[in-house]
Amino acid sequence: MTSSSESIDRSRLWWAAIKLPLYSVAVMPIWLGTAVAIAKTGRGHWWPFGLFLTAAVLILAWLNLSNDVFDAETGIDRHKYHSVVNLTGKKQLIFWLSNLCLLLGLLGIAAISWLQQDGTVLGLVLLCCALGYSYQGPPFRLGYLGLGEPICFICFGPLAIAAAYYSQVQTFSASIWPVAILNGLTTTLILFCSHFHQVADDLAAGKRSPVVRLGTARSAQLVYGACGLFYGVLVASVLWGLLPWPTLLALSSLPWAIYLCQRMAQFHSVPEQIKNSKFIAVQLHFWSSLLLGLGYLL
Repeated sequence: MTSSSESIDRSRLWWAAIKLPLYSVAVMPIWLGTAVAIAKTGRGHWWPFGLFLTAAVLILAWLNLSNDVFDAETGIDRHKYHSVVNLTGKKQLIFWLSNLCLLLGLLGIAAISWLQQDGTVLGLVLLCCALGYSYQGPPFRLGYLGLGEPICFICFGPLAIAAAYYSQVQTFSASIWPVAILNGLTTTLILFCSHFHQVADDLAAGKRSPVVRLGTARSAQLVYGACGLFYGVLVASVLWGLLPWPTLLALSSLPWAIYLCQRMAQFHSVPEQIKNSKFIAVQLHFWSSLLLGLGYLL
């Protein structure tokens, strides 16, 4: 019979495995692309927004679940007790469940393209999926070469926001670039921060993440640089008229950036203290992107 403490521990592992806060990285590009489109045209189309939002969450579920499967194959997750594969012991089941999520997500995107009689959005999302697969999927496993961050920036920045914007207005605009860069930066920061606590496991599995290559001390300095770059691009874009001035609301996310930088500087080499830093980065990403979109709507 399972004790209550074991049940609580297992429920905590499942909560960590689900990674619910991380799904903001699927939601925010759709929110931002739609907000920019509404600001440009004065109206929004809510059926493609709802379809895209649902599809994006399903596709991210595919990415998370399939990455657990691929990491189980290399052994890099042997100490990751909240891996879905480790919790269930059913790698094949998780693999096919992830593929079902991908199929359903792509069907939602295909519905948008079919209803609009335009395959552009589907093409952009398929490109995102191909890049997402190359991150951990065999034979590419580009994340093991330290290329996960550029892939993350491209997929969740320019590609995702361009697709969301296009689903609203069926055209492209250079006006998406500032928010694409800003959202890409904060999303990439989440992935970057996730490496700090698993340097030993990454080294053992031959994964050369940026934190492995640079060391935790220099990588912590990069967190400062990324946060400084984010707010620098934000303010400069407003001053140059590339972003509407209400988007300065995103400066309200600064306390999360300061907290993240300070924690990284203090505990960058202490895995137990730094393992939840990616969730601080998630808060920074969520609030900055939410406020950017609100600034556009205002």
